[in-house]
Amino acid sequence: MSRTVSSWILSSARSSIILQGKGRCYSICIPNRNKIKWKLVFSKTCPYPAGSCSLDRTFSFPKAFRHTSTEEQHFSFQLSPAQINDILRAGELSHRTLDLHGKNTNSVLRFESNQLASNSPIEDRRSAATCLQTAGMMFGVFDGHAGAACAQAVSERLLHYIAVSLMPRQSLEEIELAVEAMKPVRPILQWHRHPNDVEYQEITSQYFENLRVYWQHLLDLDAEPGFSLEEALICAFKRLDSDISLEVQAPQENELMRNIALQVAFSGATACVAHIDGVHLHVANTGDCRAVLGVREEDGTWSTLPLTRDHNAYDEFEIRRLKREHPRSEEKTLFVNDRLLGILMPSRAFGDVQLKWSKELQHSILENSCDVEALNIYQYVPPNYHTPPYLTAEPEVTYHKLRSKDKFLVIASDGLWEMLSNEKVVQLVAGHLTELNMQKPPLTFKKPVNLGYMHNLLLQRKSKGLASLDQNIATHLIRHAIGSNEYGEVDPEKLAAMLTLPEDLARMYRDDITVTVVYFNSETIEDYYRKH
Repeated sequence: MSRTVSSWILSSARSSIILQGKGRCYSICIPNRNKIKWKLVFSKTCPYPAGSCSLDRTFSFPKAFRHTSTEEQHFSFQLSPAQINDILRAGELSHRTLDLHGKNTNSVLRFESNQLASNSPIEDRRSAATCLQTAGMMFGVFDGHAGAACAQAVSERLLHYIAVSLMPRQSLEEIELAVEAMKPVRPILQWHRHPNDVEYQEITSQYFENLRVYWQHLLDLDAEPGFSLEEALICAFKRLDSDISLEVQAPQENELMRNIALQVAFSGATACVAHIDGVHLHVANTGDCRAVLGVREEDGTWSTLPLTRDHNAYDEFEIRRLKREHPRSEEKTLFVNDRLLGILMPSRAFGDVQLKWSKELQHSILENSCDVEALNIYQYVPPNYHTPPYLTAEPEVTYHKLRSKDKFLVIASDGLWEMLSNEKVVQLVAGHLTELNMQKPPLTFKKPVNLGYMHNLLLQRKSKGLASLDQNIATHLIRHAIGSNEYGEVDPEKLAAMLTLPEDLARMYRDDITVTVVYFNSETIEDYYRKH
């Protein structure tokens, strides 16, 4: 396979047959007589056009690594191992949890994250933060579609909405008094970001004002908000989605902020957020990102515990939910070709107001806007659009009480799960942990210790293969997701081919991939049960 993978990918691209349909184009790739791969690409008459919004921001790789078109004369899949590593590791992020004394009393030992683009620019986003005015840590993965604007906004804002939902009344009052007096506000979150994880600086003040309106609403409640964690997660998800919808309807003199609001509302994003406080793990999921727990059993074997369901046409619960919410006359048109109204794969998402607003409201907003085509926004009402909303951002929340045998949590966008099963992912993480432990001999120091002695110890480690192993587990998963052959081994030629696919072809073979792996502190968890 390794000998032919490059030519197979390229020939399949050049032998594509394009069939024009109403508002869509169907591309049938026929690599050989025995394999037929269908892909759906929306044209400009559809609300989810191919392309990206002009305000998207992300890191980019050197152009030498990636072709821009299948028509280039010198089309080559050759990459050196060093170049492959540079591409795969560009988005790496890791953080170890320590207190002021350098000790770890948190149930989160550390986390490692990475992402790899397929779309140009990437439409996935991620977030990680420690709660400063409440307890716990939060981790989120956000999978955008029709551009990255909605995923970008949700990644910046959702964790703040959750944190505010969890704060006691006294803390909310203190923040409100500080804002009224124009005094500094104590930070709510400590973010753990990659240098390339950017923010919409131009609209941050607007986001803060709407967050303030939300906590004022909580203060207006007659009693202490008193949300349970599950209620706080659900309320935060729904409130942010409501704000996204209202912001684009509000009068806005600033053209840039108006354009951002339009792009956020008319693109979409699925979201999976984990909140971890001691042994209490809550996962809120909207859409088809996924969270999976890796469990080491007493006999040393590993098992998989899924904490989310994919919200799409393949989930019977989602099908029944949507049928309950709409007339019986629409039962056969709710899902067409395994897509919501024939348009969208996930059945829950932020944004996507085309599937939430009435036809009249959509028309009114777009007619009164500037050149929406320049923003890649196109007015399109799908057939059988009778009783909106068809889409919700309300999450499904799962609670799990951590045990000492729960070793790690994997949160990832569907780009990973399309390539690897839950079981394979847990197997890879477990194997990576074992390999790292085997290849890290204990450092036994002879006194006195000098630089030469330390250098020799490091060389010993490298000689045992440690240097060739991905230190970041998220990178390890991405490498296997796009480079594995039929035997589950990484094929260097396939890996190089998948990384150098032209922009007009890459999306047909892989999606954006974002992975965050959270490792748990077994000692802290065991200590909790000893005390309780």
